[in-house]
Amino acid sequence: MSQTTIREARSSDVAALVAIFAADELGGHGDTTAPEIFGKYLRSFERIASSPDQTLYVAERDGQVVGTFQTMVVTSLIGRGSSSMIIEAVQTRGDMRGQGIGAQMIEFAIAEAKRRGLRLVQLTSNASRTDAHRFYERLGFKQSHLGFKMALK
Repeated sequence: MSQTTIREARSSDVAALVAIFAADELGGHGDTTAPEIFGKYLRSFERIASSPDQTLYVAERDGQVVGTFQTMVVTSLIGRGSSSMIIEAVQTRGDMRGQGIGAQMIEFAIAEAKRRGLRLVQLTSNASRTDAHRFYERLGFKQSHLGFKMALK
């Protein structure tokens, strides 16, 4: 079995990340590999990369991007002014699922949160992703809140 490496994403990874997101049929985010949209993805990548509170990661195997996730550190007055990590956009390339890559990515994020002394790690998952819900529960996450969204377009 090949070794999986987790590292911060580089701009040269953006095309591979977009391909992973565009292949996601459940997400409903409208991601696309259409060349005319690629500039938007690059601008978003630069914004994430320049933020001290956000990090975009890739899981790499044999020189190929096989997964990704993003972390955001938020500080709130609640919890005695503590900081927490939000894990977002967790995706493993479709042909690589079931090989432990997702677990390695989440464990990496948890270890980073502990290293930084954060209060908790949290994430949301699309209600239709029942397999993902079981996955997160196996990793020790507990369903604790009900989420709401409002599209602004």
